[in-house]
Amino acid sequence: MIFISKYIVPKGFNGITLFPFIFLIDKNLKQDLVLIHHEKIHLQQQKEMFIIFFYLFYGLEWFIKLLKYKTKHSAYLNISFEREAYQNEKNINYLKTRKTWAFLNYL
Repeated sequence: MIFISKYIVPKGFNGITLFPFIFLIDKNLKQDLVLIHHEKIHLQQQKEMFIIFFYLFYGLEWFIKLLKYKTKHSAYLNISFEREAYQNEKNINYLKTRKTWAFLNYL
């Protein structure tokens, strides 16, 4: 389910996935198939990690990457979940062939 909310989506981002919802900053972004697919990859990641473990792992990995890369944005871009989503967001068939725990390949 997709909702529009400029208050939930962090500043500087177009969308965020909080299982089972996708939040976008603008209704026109509903037409952005690449962005929607990116967020759907996050939905799958969250499901396979029983939601809570996704957020715990995401936060821990972000902190470790922040120590390594020194900037918030670089840390974000190097989180395994984000690397998987960005690398496969244009492949609309990706979720049909994606293996469980595929984000581990991006650590």
